[in-house]
Amino acid sequence: MNKENFRYYIKVRAALNIPASVIYDELYPVHGDQTPSYRTVRRWAQWFREGREEIEDEARPGRPITETTSENIEQIRLLIDDDPHITIEEVQEQTGLSHGTLQRIITDHLNLKKATARYIPKDLADFQRAERVRICKQNLATFQEGTWRLCDIVTGDDSWFYHTQIGRKSSNAAWVRRGDPPPTVVRRDKFAPRILFSIFFKSDGPVLIHPVERGQTIDHDYYINNCLHPLVDEIKRQRLSYGTSRIKIHHDNGGAHIHEDASKYLESERLTIIPHPPNSPDLSPCDFWLFDII
Repeated sequence: MNKENFRYYIKVRAALNIPASVIYDELYPVHGDQTPSYRTVRRWAQWFREGREEIEDEARPGRPITETTSENIEQIRLLIDDDPHITIEEVQEQTGLSHGTLQRIITDHLNLKKATARYIPKDLADFQRAERVRICKQNLATFQEGTWRLCDIVTGDDSWFYHTQIGRKSSNAAWVRRGDPPPTVVRRDKFAPRILFSIFFKSDGPVLIHPVERGQTIDHDYYINNCLHPLVDEIKRQRLSYGTSRIKIHHDNGGAHIHEDASKYLESERLTIIPHPPNSPDLSPCDFWLFDII
């Protein structure tokens, strides 16, 4: 069915005083995604009840579609290349083209879409980027060569956990009927109750979960005595025959993690420290995988 057929059906049903919601429910099971939206059905039903007879679109004033010329496309491309953050309203002011023409040129001809900037932990220098790649490749090669095994890796970090979780954006998605409002989730208050945990885990599950007392600062002494000591003891308990032999520990470059005393303690317990790229907390498995799931 084309749009005129849909409108004729709406016109007939509206003349019988059938509510718009019922008309939409009659159309959607038959025509699926081709069905006009509920808002469109309701609008046309209202117009027909008010006495409209025509089912064709009314002539619209404005500029013709011939505004979509190669010259205009090139002009808009140059404006966007010069300022990727420019708005459609600013382009409209500089070119004099209609909003619809700009939308058509940008999406259909230039194949562009507006994307929100992604926040990153730090703007790395060229050397830091190169070092980030080098260390990642070095670690990956060690696994591929069989020198390291995933089951021997212990990774850890600390993070705040709120008493009430609102879930990730994707987990809050829900199916709704066409025309119905989307679900809402109340934004978490910045003063909501929370607790700091230091968590270490392996490929087969958590090894140590340590709650940090409110107001406690995790300096190198606290990290060694309350995190690393219990971690090593737990590893030895789980591996009675091998102890810490062949165990590698991976944590980011936080001050307490890379302190000389912490490194000396891990080496004294025969734990190998996996190199971590500088200024790259986003590469810690806890941050990009575990904490997001929790």
